[in-house]
Amino acid sequence: MIPQPLCDVLEATGYLGASGPAPGVSLERDARNARRSRNFQPSAAWCGRSSLRVYFKYEPIAPSPQAVERWRREVWNEGVAPMLWVVSPEKVDVYNGFARPEPKGDAKTHWIGRFKQNGSHLRKLDLAAGRLAMETGRFWQDTMGERINRNTGVDRQLLHDLARLARDLAGTGMDRSDAQSLIGRSIFAQYLVDRRIVTADFLGDMCDRTTLSGVLRQRAKSERLFDWLRTTFNGDMFPGNGGVPGSRHLRRVAKFLDAEDSKGQRTLFPYQFDIIPVELISSIYEQFVQPDPRAATGTKADVHYTRLSLVSLVLEEVLHECTGHETVLDLTCGSGVFLVEALRRLVDKRAGDGPRTRKMIRETLYEQVFGMDISDAAVQIAAFSLYLTALELDPKPEPPGNLKFEPLIERTLFTGDMWDEPSALAQGTEDRKFDVIVGNPPWSYSRTPPPMLQARRARTNIRGSRGVSLDFVHLATEYASPGARFGLVLGATQFFGRNPTSRHALQRLIPELFPVTLVSLSNLTNWLFPKASMPGIVLFARQRQSVGQAKLIPAFQVPWSADGAKTHTFRIASSDCTTLPLDYWRRRPEFLKATFLGGHLDADLLDRLFNEHQTLHQALGCFGTKLSAGFTPGKGQDAQVLHGLPFLEPKSGFAPFFVPTDLPPFRALEAERPRSRKVYTAPLLIVKESVTGQYAGRVAAAVGDKDTLFTKSFFGACFHRSDRDAACLLAGILGSSLASWFFLMTAADFGLWRRRVKRGDVDRLRVPDVGAALRSDAGQRIVALVQKPHGKAVEKEDWQLIDEAVLDLYDLSADHRIVVGDGLTRAGWQWREGSEASVSPAQSGKEVMEYARVFASEIDGWLQSTKRNRLRAEVYDLPVREPLRIVRFVLEAGHAPPVVDVVPCANLRQLLDRIGGDLSPPLTESAIGHSEVQCYGRKEIVVVKPAARRHWMAARALGDATQAVVDGLQAR
Repeated sequence: MIPQPLCDVLEATGYLGASGPAPGVSLERDARNARRSRNFQPSAAWCGRSSLRVYFKYEPIAPSPQAVERWRREVWNEGVAPMLWVVSPEKVDVYNGFARPEPKGDAKTHWIGRFKQNGSHLRKLDLAAGRLAMETGRFWQDTMGERINRNTGVDRQLLHDLARLARDLAGTGMDRSDAQSLIGRSIFAQYLVDRRIVTADFLGDMCDRTTLSGVLRQRAKSERLFDWLRTTFNGDMFPGNGGVPGSRHLRRVAKFLDAEDSKGQRTLFPYQFDIIPVELISSIYEQFVQPDPRAATGTKADVHYTRLSLVSLVLEEVLHECTGHETVLDLTCGSGVFLVEALRRLVDKRAGDGPRTRKMIRETLYEQVFGMDISDAAVQIAAFSLYLTALELDPKPEPPGNLKFEPLIERTLFTGDMWDEPSALAQGTEDRKFDVIVGNPPWSYSRTPPPMLQARRARTNIRGSRGVSLDFVHLATEYASPGARFGLVLGATQFFGRNPTSRHALQRLIPELFPVTLVSLSNLTNWLFPKASMPGIVLFARQRQSVGQAKLIPAFQVPWSADGAKTHTFRIASSDCTTLPLDYWRRRPEFLKATFLGGHLDADLLDRLFNEHQTLHQALGCFGTKLSAGFTPGKGQDAQVLHGLPFLEPKSGFAPFFVPTDLPPFRALEAERPRSRKVYTAPLLIVKESVTGQYAGRVAAAVGDKDTLFTKSFFGACFHRSDRDAACLLAGILGSSLASWFFLMTAADFGLWRRRVKRGDVDRLRVPDVGAALRSDAGQRIVALVQKPHGKAVEKEDWQLIDEAVLDLYDLSADHRIVVGDGLTRAGWQWREGSEASVSPAQSGKEVMEYARVFASEIDGWLQSTKRNRLRAEVYDLPVREPLRIVRFVLEAGHAPPVVDVVPCANLRQLLDRIGGDLSPPLTESAIGHSEVQCYGRKEIVVVKPAARRHWMAARALGDATQAVVDGLQAR
């Protein structure tokens, strides 16, 4: 029975509905079983789709600060709950779950809000941190969420502290790998102690000490303990020589476990290794096994590991509907983070509703989870991680004497180079085939691949152009059983670039692996892959059949979110997915990027432009010119012919339709690549490679009337003076919203991770016949606007006139004009200001109203056939802090233009209940449980979306309206 005060709080904040707990919410015993715990027993818990949690603890009498501190420390060690709610009959106190525990005054320091048990205060709590705010991510943009940051969470803090410990050990002369070995063995032993697998009595009998730190302060006793670990767990699982280090090194680790500073003063040791997820410990692979040449200097070492949210995304898909008896392989397993989570999921699936047994866990460990890596140290850490996981899953992991494992190394975990033939894996598993293949293979690029890889490429005629990702995919197919499922994190450049080598490899691999789903992670590079040399993409293969007869490639573009970097999570809405027919992709592989960043109308417009218009390269050829890259400064070749020319550099003040007239002369006599003197002859069409946020996604192009030397940061085409108007026309097109949209859809880097357009991207821009365009009214308007003196800034009104003239020149429909306009907006999302604008709350009287107008107009086109009905739209004017926006479309009798009304509304939850009616699916629960919802009644459609502006783009309205028509036709 839920205590009434807790029930009132959960109901008021959406975690408890009329029919019981909301999806993701567990109560009482289920909430306790949902986590590992020493003492803290939550009264309820919510787990969202991003795996973040909120814990609720009810106490009839307000608890003491000491009790709260104990609970909060356990919540922090679990590492997944940003909040702990402590509920009493009079109030709700909210505490930060990601803040590192303090030795004194922890409850006071990390208290972030108090709400009384009354309607107005609970309404404020619901707005700030209710289920709706958590599900939509709105929580992280409010005051309370801004105070919580995962950088202070257990994962980042543990990684930081262990990195510092490794540096301290290395600074005293200890070999880095030996330091890593000592740290690993100590963490493993502390885990056994914290889990009470190794008890104080056991330590006392073996080592005459009752704590691990006490054992480590005596070298002989440490040797005894480490010998036992080596015997029980089959040799040394950690890098290094496996010997017992010197006393001063052991004492340094003991001080770490005792939280003892240089003066011998002790403070709080915050870590509880029985609660910290094993997969987190596994994910410190790079810190443990990568060499750090800066360690001896004491400078901060960056730590890299596979984010657990990405591991969860991959395994959630490839192990969907698994039986629990599948075999899993990671060809580049590293520390085993994928294998650890796979082991956990396989055991859970095998156990079902029944108990886990040691026999079942060990069978799964020894027979179903396999990995390989080129690093011996990494494989040892993988073994360590899998042993820990098996111990954690074991329902009764004691007594210590009965814990001996069979070896994993050279049985299920192998060290070696995958390009060797036969590989250690092939020899060790006797050409066994695997049901699930996962991992994050190297994205590295080398001009001189290993000889065995070169031989393989020659034999298979499959290779990638900028790395070995595609080589690994092909290799993985050789280890796959019939129907095996794949979930691989790869470098995205080979998917979106134009290199024919990569395209050939993909054209062979994708059909072989079909059905295929692609998930682009380019928006998350800054926090998901902070040091990557390219964006990432996830390839899922053979895991689910396509819907219907058509072979479709679902493509997901994971959006940037304000909370992603803070929480290390991401959410995907239904509108973030589009599909590309396999046959169409084979014919138009260059349209793959447009599938991710656009929609079906974008693809339709691209098709039209590609079919009806020539490339810019072809257009320039008609004038006897072409785009040429600028010169490369340096030494090596004679550049006297360029001496004295006005010199244009990236910081020279070049702007759209403006070439500075006061450029300094070029003084050097040599250059690395000077180019021909003719390249710099006026009149010059000059295009800047980099695109800046100053122009919100527009390309900077201008026509210069003086011979001008420009660097490789620019492209230029020289025209005859009689053709200057043609150059101006092309500059206007290049600076327009249509060009920005085109580059967003087709350029190799722009819109993915680099804010630049390459020369090949610009050459491929589709342009009308220039001669005919110059004779048109639209063309003349473009030329006049480009020639107008602008200085370093084009006025907003002139941009609008240029865009309108270019769209007229291309004779675009109303729908395609909307697509292009939204494309320019989306191009601006690459910069911080644009990203933040994309997730800022949409205004009911502006963005949402325009969405409703476009949606209604699109539906009206279908209603015109009967001329019996019209559509009326109700835009509910909700408070700006509400996490959702809602539009209701009602079909009314009578033929008239659509009407859009703004309806004042102060309470979202009451609105959902009021207009829900007989809609399908039920509105209230659908709106809270999903990112986006279109619900249908007999003569109405209700559209519910998160408040973020990106969901209320006019182009989205076109797609949503088309979907509504399709759904209506299918329902007949």
